[in-house]
Amino acid sequence: MAGHSKWANIKHKKERADAKKGKAFSKVTKEIITAVKQGGSDPKTNAKLRLAILKAKEVNLPNENIERNIKKAEASDVQYETITYELYGYGGVGIICEAMTDNKNRTYSDIRIATNKRGGVIANPGAVSYQFDQKGILQIPKSGIDPDLLLLEVLEKGGEDFQDEEEAYFIITAPDQLYQVKEGLEKAGYKAAEANIEMIPKMLVACDEEAKKNNEALIEWLEGIDDVDEVYHNMEM
Repeated sequence: MAGHSKWANIKHKKERADAKKGKAFSKVTKEIITAVKQGGSDPKTNAKLRLAILKAKEVNLPNENIERNIKKAEASDVQYETITYELYGYGGVGIICEAMTDNKNRTYSDIRIATNKRGGVIANPGAVSYQFDQKGILQIPKSGIDPDLLLLEVLEKGGEDFQDEEEAYFIITAPDQLYQVKEGLEKAGYKAAEANIEMIPKMLVACDEEAKKNNEALIEWLEGIDDVDEVYHNMEM
């Protein structure tokens, strides 16, 4: 996959996300509860729970919180559902909101309020998502690493592509291969700073400054919605 500006896009999004640690904790907590509801509380026999616990540890959710949420899921009737909302922003920019909620009506109402306050239009399913590819993304810090050797390991472990950025190497995988590639690289001595499934824009949309400012205000509002875990866009930054 080519296009340095796409990675700038991701990093820009992550800079905002990194400032919202509580949002990351909320997301993995809901994933743990959902995994327990679907497959039981034993991570040895529940692969989805194992993955949720791994993601929780990656965002530094304390072990006692993980254990408490597993017990909470066993005793609670709360059910979370994953929903994707697709929107058009200003200047033809596509926006995808990924939410996990126990109340679809509340979440949809919050999305509607966002567009009423900051503009944009809620699109039909598929109208925006076709402009994105879902990929697994690993970030490996550059310090002390030979990129040629790392590239060989990435290809051997099943990675799809490799990008050399300013502070880290970005490893691209198929979504269902993300943690397999991560484990393979870690066994080879490479530690991933982040491992996420991302929606990567196929092409970026250029906007004038006014449209860009309006889109950023809309995206910021959407990111502030409690049930929304991730917001992706294809605006050229």
